[in-house]
Amino acid sequence: MTQSDSLPISDGPLYSPRTVRDLLARFDLRPTKSLGQNFLIDGNTLRAIAEIGGAAPGVSVLEVGPGLGVLTRELAGRGAQVITLEKDERLRPVLAETLAGLDVQVVWGDALTYDYAQLPPGTRVVANLPYYISTALLSRFMQAPSIVSATVLVQREVAVRLGAQPGQDGYGYLSALVSLHGSARLVRDVAKGAFFPAPDVTSSIVKLEFSGERPAPAFVRFLEAALHHRRKTLRNNLRLVGYAGADIDAAVLGARLGESVRAEDVPLDQMNEVFTALPPLVSVD
Repeated sequence: MTQSDSLPISDGPLYSPRTVRDLLARFDLRPTKSLGQNFLIDGNTLRAIAEIGGAAPGVSVLEVGPGLGVLTRELAGRGAQVITLEKDERLRPVLAETLAGLDVQVVWGDALTYDYAQLPPGTRVVANLPYYISTALLSRFMQAPSIVSATVLVQREVAVRLGAQPGQDGYGYLSALVSLHGSARLVRDVAKGAFFPAPDVTSSIVKLEFSGERPAPAFVRFLEAALHHRRKTLRNNLRLVGYAGADIDAAVLGARLGESVRAEDVPLDQMNEVFTALPPLVSVD
């Protein structure tokens, strides 16, 4: 039995719909759509994401958006050393109750401005991410030297993009960024009914593993420009950021690519060949 089931917050586990509604009513709270608050109410999903994420005794785990503390309790109950980031100050009294007695460090503030460099080496992210900032947060996680993996609940559309390869549906800048830093695997979909309130879209558990490699910032910025309009031709995207047509043609030809190749179809190694062959631009370098 995990601690999420054993602590007597109410007559049922904290993730049960009844308990969630009771907590919200007792503290006069309503989930805020602008903060992406959709609370997990499915025990199987809760246990799965903690297990897949590697929450275990002595493991440093970072959670973003604890909400009522449902996932936080599951992680701490497995012995993980949990740091959880929460922006919504209204949740202070709720978390003071639901996390009482647990070895959890609650940091109040914005996850988009948090200094991830201060995390312990080997930190694993396990979180039900607020959907409206999930892409921005994942980019931050990839660049944090102490974070080795991220197991997160995101919109299924985002999960597909994370693991997409050149030429596949959804491939774009985010997909390329993942490949530069490691890999992503869509583990399973999660039904809308696993959340309260139910979101408008299907969610997915996705696990990202980070290699620790640090790609050159100039190449990362180049990729962002080259894939900004992923269905446009690579030539057109590069023209939009200021490269000369003759330089583009020479670089594309040198990388053995056709003139009309779309940016979303270009493998990373050939994209790097194009980048290397082009003269520096102030806007991307």
